[in-house]
Amino acid sequence: MHVRVTRDDVTDLRAGVATAMAGFPRQGIALDGRRLSAVALVVGADADGRGAFLLTRRAARLRAHAGQWALPGGKAEPGEDPVTTARRELAEEVGLELSAGDTLGLLDDYATRSGYVMSPVVLWAGTRLSAVRPDAGEVESVHVVPLDDLSVAPRFVSIPESERPVIQVPLLDRLIHAPTGAILYQFAELVLHGRHTRVAAFEQPVFAWR
Repeated sequence: MHVRVTRDDVTDLRAGVATAMAGFPRQGIALDGRRLSAVALVVGADADGRGAFLLTRRAARLRAHAGQWALPGGKAEPGEDPVTTARRELAEEVGLELSAGDTLGLLDDYATRSGYVMSPVVLWAGTRLSAVRPDAGEVESVHVVPLDDLSVAPRFVSIPESERPVIQVPLLDRLIHAPTGAILYQFAELVLHGRHTRVAAFEQPVFAWR
């Protein structure tokens, strides 16, 4: 399903994204010794009434993946499912509390080089995208990015360390790499273009392997 994102139809955005997610045959990945994690891809309206989503930059002082662009998220606690993990991490990192009823669906799992199986959870925040209170210990900055900005061709780069292409999504005058870049690319393909595009085969840059 194609969802045209403009200021005039943002009130229909939730229904459009939910419909696209409901028709998506999500693919999971077995843990096989890896740890479960989840991220929140939070969709809503920005201050100008446009469809948008949240993107963060991780704090420079973090031990893992410091300074990298990311969706709010982290590892699952014992007994948690991906939706619970994504909602908890979202509240902890940016102070945005959403209910299980705000869940619109899940995208494909992505296996990271650092030993996690990451489940992307798409959540609806309505007009609350700007009502965030980032935890300075975890998050350097929070960005409300128009969904229109995802209508950009990704870049695919070859590296000697892997046969898989590294995906780079141009956003905010930066290049967003996998796993975040892969997740955003799959979401854009599904919601903006109506295509079921798999992204598990896209590689992370070497600096994100640890």
